[in-house]
Amino acid sequence: MITERPIRVLIIDDSALFRRFLAQGIKSDPEFELVGTAANAEQARQFIGIRRPDVISLDIEMPQMDGLTFLKEEISKDPIPTVIVSSQTSNGARATIEALQAGAVDVLPKPQMVAGQDIAGITSQIRVSLKAARHAHIQSVGDPKPAQRHTMSTANRPTAPANAYSSNPSQNARWVFAIGASTGGVQALGTLLALLPADAPPTVVVQHMPEGFTNAFARRLNDMCQVEVREAQHGDMLRQGLVLLAPGGERHMVVRPSPNGLCVVLNEGEPVCYSRPSVDVMFASVANYAAPNVTGALLTGMGRDGAQSLGMIRRVGGRTFAQDEASSVVWGMPAAAWEAGSAESLVSLNNMAGVMMSSIGIAPPPLPEENIFSRPLRKGI
Repeated sequence: MITERPIRVLIIDDSALFRRFLAQGIKSDPEFELVGTAANAEQARQFIGIRRPDVISLDIEMPQMDGLTFLKEEISKDPIPTVIVSSQTSNGARATIEALQAGAVDVLPKPQMVAGQDIAGITSQIRVSLKAARHAHIQSVGDPKPAQRHTMSTANRPTAPANAYSSNPSQNARWVFAIGASTGGVQALGTLLALLPADAPPTVVVQHMPEGFTNAFARRLNDMCQVEVREAQHGDMLRQGLVLLAPGGERHMVVRPSPNGLCVVLNEGEPVCYSRPSVDVMFASVANYAAPNVTGALLTGMGRDGAQSLGMIRRVGGRTFAQDEASSVVWGMPAAAWEAGSAESLVSLNNMAGVMMSSIGIAPPPLPEENIFSRPLRKGI
């Protein structure tokens, strides 16, 4: 029997207390091997040169060279899957979003190391994220992978290729896009949403992200998209050309009817698929109140969140797509949707916006008569 070797971890953080606490958590898990702990970028370089880790836990706010600069100048050249463990200050949140766009795999909130905080629970979450990061599909700068990662410059809003989509404004207004993503979703959403035209259908998005980071992400997306993007607030109305991003934290985002049309409601509730907000919860609400005039898309991410309720959208006549393996950072959620028969097609990230726009007003293909719950995987379109 061949046993997989432990995952080699390097912790980079300027807090000696946090380094010590996380190191204890890493050492307590037999699936990990601690390569070392570094207080700054120079120490990290030395560790990487002596014994290359499989994954890195990286703080953003550090003296001398900050984590974002280290990620861009060092790790991006010879990629090592990196999980950002960051404070939730406004500056920390903005830098963390930029780090995710630069290639970091995931982000988790940094515990404040005060009495009453579930520090053990947070370090457990970090271990789960590091295990997933080991298998992430990452690339070095310039690597011609099928779906190039979006750098998301805020200098100018992009323009979709002329005649890229057949856009009918009145028809778009009566349609709804619903999108779910997790690990790798920051880059994926940057690519997809930047290609939507300004008159795209009302869009709701759940991206797994800690509380305190989603507002910075929405603002960043708004700077580089033709559509308006903002963090959703309770009671926001869905309207054409607007993308509402579920806020991270303790509430789920659902779609509900109101006298003036569809709106979003933020409800407290237990996690679903270990997630809150949950893609499954949002997709189920869209299936109930927007179908059949809805297109659902499940993007890169770990786990199964969204796979079941994407199937609900399909069964009530909506259009459903999942990101293909080649362009996903972690092919977990889209794979689960495909294997369950919830997605009608696998689509590469670069083609997703066009496929979604082309689905507006078009009836889905009939459900196959054979058992789609155990169908083989195939390449995306």
